[in-house]
Amino acid sequence: MAKIKIDSHLYDRIKKVSELAGYTSPEEFIVHVLEKELSVLEAAGSDEEVTERLRGLGYLE
Repeated sequence: MAKIKIDSHLYDRIKKVSELAGYTSPEEFIVHVLEKELSVLEAAGSDEEVTERLRGLGYLE
């Protein structure tokens, strides 16, 4: 399993939201959110569509 560093303030927010949403752990919540977002981006089809979706979400300028 790979490890990813997350800012402590962001992790505190994730922990709070994951508890309120009923996840068993912050890690379970993070995996769910990433899988959901990846499925949306992968469904985009072409690289150009993925780029436009990422730009629309504010991840790219």
